Amino acid sequence: MSTFITGSSGFVGLALAEHLLAAGRDVVGYDLAPPPPAALEAFAGLPGRFAAVAADVRDGAALAEAMRRHRPRRLVAMAAITADARRERAAPQAIFDVNVGGVLAALSAAADVGVERAVHVSSGSAYGAGGRAAQPLREADAPLLPEGLYGMSKCAAEQAARRFCGLAGLPLAIGRLGTCFGPWEADSGVRDTPSAPLQALRLARRGREAVLPRAGLRDWLYVRDAAAAIAALLDAGRWSHPVYNLAAGHEWTVAQWCEALAARYPAFSWRMAAPGEAANVDYYADYDRASLDIARLRADTDFAPRYGLAESLADFLDWAARHGAGFLPAEDADA
Repeated sequence: MSTFITGSSGFVGLALAEHLLAAGRDVVGYDLAPPPPAALEAFAGLPGRFAAVAADVRDGAALAEAMRRHRPRRLVAMAAITADARRERAAPQAIFDVNVGGVLAALSAAADVGVERAVHVSSGSAYGAGGRAAQPLREADAPLLPEGLYGMSKCAAEQAARRFCGLAGLPLAIGRLGTCFGPWEADSGVRDTPSAPLQALRLARRGREAVLPRAGLRDWLYVRDAAAAIAALLDAGRWSHPVYNLAAGHEWTVAQWCEALAARYPAFSWRMAAPGEAANVDYYADYDRASLDIARLRADTDFAPRYGLAESLADFLDWAARHGAGFLPAEDADA
């Protein structure tokens, strides 16, 4: 059973491909950028087969040709530009062309070749200012109040995908992904917002001080759990709902992460920013977003988060020792 993944050379795309390949599934990765050599090396040692297609998700003809050639049974549409404010100002149309147009192009090609089911990976950014609420964000009643073009494009893509798949008869589930960090995260050219845990790890590996704007409480989602959640949704026997939160199910702070890093890197220190002082770890918002409720996901799949803070740190450092030279800047590498 092959799975076609758009955005397969991105951070979460690589993690999902690795997860499926480890389970013996075949994967067709579709991305304008080639997979990094370290990922291809890791994939080669897994039981599933990986085929890479280098093409633009906005190119409907290229998508159709790739799907006709590989005949996948399932699609995961996750190609996206994760834009910051600077890119919003410089290239607003490109954000929507990829994040909305690319989703529709992939779904259209999938419907034409008889793909059996599709998962569109959306984002918790769709909740936007709705995340200022004190209670967990539930799919049925949390308002969608996106604050940037990235979140707005994700909302638009959800609506467009549901409309198209309804017309085409293509079974679809939408997964709103929590804030991810972990292996394969890098500056890919379309990811402008590196996670706070990665920012802190980079500082720790260089023996520099991390200055935090606040403790940074969030349901931080380790990318191996993110991949497992997407795969669980893809494999679900039935979808009782059109939309599912894909999140960690637990919370911790960046301050706690820094405490754990300090125990591993003696030259590293961290503190809270003084009033008026600029932090060097960016949270991209002036509030801590409420956690995403995953009751729907738990009810309809076998997903169970495996990586808390301690497990995430141990696995991430192990991965960095093996692959970090290819994904972290050279000056970050362990001595």
